[in-house]
Amino acid sequence: MRLNRVIATIAAAGIAAGSLVACSGESASTGPTTAADGTTTIKIGTTDADQEAWSVFSDLAADQGIKLDIVSFSDYAPVNEALAQGELDVNKFQHIKYLAAYNKSSGKNLRIVGSTEIVPLALFWKDHTSLDGIEGQEVAVPNDPSNQGRAINVLAQANLVTLKDGVADTLTPSPADIDQPASKVKIVPVDASQTPSAYNEGRPAIINNTWLDRAGIEPSLAVFQDDPNSTQAEPYINVFAVRADDVGNETLNKLVEIWHNPAVTEAVAKDSKGTSVPVERDKDELNAILDRLQNS
Repeated sequence: MRLNRVIATIAAAGIAAGSLVACSGESASTGPTTAADGTTTIKIGTTDADQEAWSVFSDLAADQGIKLDIVSFSDYAPVNEALAQGELDVNKFQHIKYLAAYNKSSGKNLRIVGSTEIVPLALFWKDHTSLDGIEGQEVAVPNDPSNQGRAINVLAQANLVTLKDGVADTLTPSPADIDQPASKVKIVPVDASQTPSAYNEGRPAIINNTWLDRAGIEPSLAVFQDDPNSTQAEPYINVFAVRADDVGNETLNKLVEIWHNPAVTEAVAKDSKGTSVPVERDKDELNAILDRLQNS
């Protein structure tokens, strides 16, 4: 593998990312560029460039005449704006719900060229291997907009909480939507970073993969997780995002095909400790989900 080249690219990109990719002093990207030798350079933004899958992905792209200029970000917030402003050609770091929230709040119209994976959200309970005995417990759930509604749905799928009749938004319910007398557990919203602490204190907790990894909690210890194939999980499919004018760009669409190469899939599984589930959905279908979330 051309790992040294990838590391060098990421290191160079880190200089830009250090100022939140404040490329305003540089020329903006006008899309993928093709050199005289036929190599096409694509500037792609992500928040997890250190993972093995990126090295495999970059090598496979290079074999097909595509050079990935990987721009590494340390925070989610600036990545979509960098794409919208033309500082990137494409990004890969987010699920559909996050993209919809960005478009809705910014008035921008970033679109999707393809899907990558979905990572199930799971319930953990220290020293337990099942839900037996969980009735009456207080369950810590992340309180951020990206995870709270999904966490409530995890508990609903586990038949631990019941939503009130007539809840308008069943994809992202709030604590107020829970019918507490009909539920078996009570939720306690906390900062996502505190969910591992709740787990280590012996309380059941919904913990997303970012914090599992940082806390050293094995994903295999989950006592329940949501169904990645359910309609409720669709907002959490991870995607490649582009500017609207580039949805039909053949080279950017080619990246989606390369990402689903078995070698990349294997690397993603290793990076995620076996929790990721590959998703191959048509881009029109993905954009329909995006529009539905933006208009809800």
